[in-house]
Amino acid sequence: MTDRLPARIIETVDPSQPIRLTPAQSGGPIHTRSFSGRFRNLRLLGGALLMLLYFGTVWLNWNGRQAVLWDLDRQQFHIFGATFWPQDFILLSAILIIAAFGLFFITVLAGRIWCGYACPQSTWTWMFMWVEKITEGDRLQRIKLDAAPWSAAKLLRRAAKHTLWLAISLATALAFVGYFTPVRELVADLARFEVGATTAFWLLFFTAATYINAGWLREQVCLHMCPYSRFQSVMFDADTLLVSYDTARGENRGARRKGSDPRAQGLGDCVDCTLCVQVCPTGIDIRDGLQLDCISCGACIDVCDSVMDRMGYARGLLRYTSERALKGGITRFFRPRLVGYAVALTAMIAAFIWALDARPQLQLDVTRDRTLYRENMQGQIENMYRLKLINKTQQPRRYALALDGGPFELQGPREISLAPGEIADLPVSVALLANTDGSSHELRFQVSDLAEPDSRVSTPSTFVAPIAALRQ
Repeated sequence: MTDRLPARIIETVDPSQPIRLTPAQSGGPIHTRSFSGRFRNLRLLGGALLMLLYFGTVWLNWNGRQAVLWDLDRQQFHIFGATFWPQDFILLSAILIIAAFGLFFITVLAGRIWCGYACPQSTWTWMFMWVEKITEGDRLQRIKLDAAPWSAAKLLRRAAKHTLWLAISLATALAFVGYFTPVRELVADLARFEVGATTAFWLLFFTAATYINAGWLREQVCLHMCPYSRFQSVMFDADTLLVSYDTARGENRGARRKGSDPRAQGLGDCVDCTLCVQVCPTGIDIRDGLQLDCISCGACIDVCDSVMDRMGYARGLLRYTSERALKGGITRFFRPRLVGYAVALTAMIAAFIWALDARPQLQLDVTRDRTLYRENMQGQIENMYRLKLINKTQQPRRYALALDGGPFELQGPREISLAPGEIADLPVSVALLANTDGSSHELRFQVSDLAEPDSRVSTPSTFVAPIAALRQ
């Protein structure tokens, strides 16, 4: 026999027809039932890959340093073979815009499926629920444990659960902070209790945030704190794939014997076992229609399919389908809004790849000295400049400095070597070699890579000279 939802009877017009509240409606804790199915397996596979990516990437090395590291002290962001600087943050903005359009595309196509399969809040919540299962038992055992008085056994189970929750939360915080502070040094410092105050604060903050969000708040984050749950429904249309209950096939609901003819009893295919409610992480009854609380995880589909298999009915009483299909139509995948998002997303990804490939690996900033000009020993007018060179590559480079055009001569070093990621602040002077009209003249500094002559960058500046002196 399957365990049914605890019924909470409230006063109704007809006392013989009680109302059974879902866990979400009753306001109590949501204890989900264990289940299996293809969507659960897909979610486990996706979650495992995301966990491997999150916890594993931080430990990878690349050319003698951490492969992915946001070095705040040096203002450098390393991603394997590429190094990004604050000047490249426009690319970060582009990534965020692309991610937003990707989310819009997924929402129009399949509703809130991001929440059910890839959102960190959902992923960590499923992990914490698994810990709850192995320490306190399945759904009925947890319900009984909640109602039982405190004892040594209950205390031991609760302590084991919260210990594991805190361990996962600390590992999550270590991995996150490890993307900003070299993780090997961080773990070594933590083992010696030599962590700085700022690092300790962020470790405690992210440990507490993970523990509270995934362990205590859970679905409340999805329902009340996540803005996506508020605006995603306005992006749905009649062809959006949603977790839906086939009312025409399922009603009327009711229990029956296996092998009996439900139509002869005036029943639909829904046996009213409430298992779809018992496995729902947000505690709703999907049979009540589309709801803000649904995160499209497909848990109810898996358990309903298993019931249909046992009863000998066709699967799909609960399924991913569209409003149009439920009304007997055909879901349209090629529709203007979805195609528009797809075209925009493809164009933005292509532009981002081009910008990433065209990103200069050398940066040159030129600042003219505040002194207007001076006269050198040869009687030439000079201006002083400071050149700021940044080697954005991960290899040592040697560069040639020159002036591009004009009656000017660069006085100072003509070549400079920079280590990977090194920033050089170089003072140089420029002399005017011939008389010209006007007091302000444009000149251009040029720096080229000696190993790759085609790799060069130039920056304009201004040369100032006294008019009278030029005309003597």
